[in-house]
Amino acid sequence: MRLAVTLLALLLALPAAADEAVVITTPESDEAGDRHAGYYYPPPESFEHYIARGPAIPQATRGIRIAFITGLEVELAERGHPIPYAVFAKGSEAEKLIVVALMDGPLDTLYRARAVLANLTAEARLLPLLKQNGVEDWFTFLDLCVLLGFKQLTLSDGKSWAHQIELVEPH
Repeated sequence: MRLAVTLLALLLALPAAADEAVVITTPESDEAGDRHAGYYYPPPESFEHYIARGPAIPQATRGIRIAFITGLEVELAERGHPIPYAVFAKGSEAEKLIVVALMDGPLDTLYRARAVLANLTAEARLLPLLKQNGVEDWFTFLDLCVLLGFKQLTLSDGKSWAHQIELVEPH
């Protein structure tokens, strides 16, 4: 995540933190509007609504999101291990973050997918961007996604299940 960190540090300024995040699970989906379901991942069976701890920053553009994903993918490739999952952005504004396993194991269950998010949170908390603003022990990877302007995160094992999280700025 170092390249992604460098890109963020150069391009962004973190806004003040907002109220605590709230996670609400919802049974309904927007499958009719999800043109990526059935192509990159199976139609999602579970959904969440995540209200972030801070709003998207004004500099959160399509270019910033693509640069972040590109940096993250480069870092995964440089680790010298097989890449366990693909991370990419879709949507006209690259506002949909998609994480799909490339092999059995890392995202085989929702629990493992949450563990991947926990690992990404641990890495995100090392970002100078979060440390310099005193939110490194408070913001999660999902908060970072909202900060960058992502509106949705889909996690999938790439074969049998998908979970979708709607990412919402605080009110």
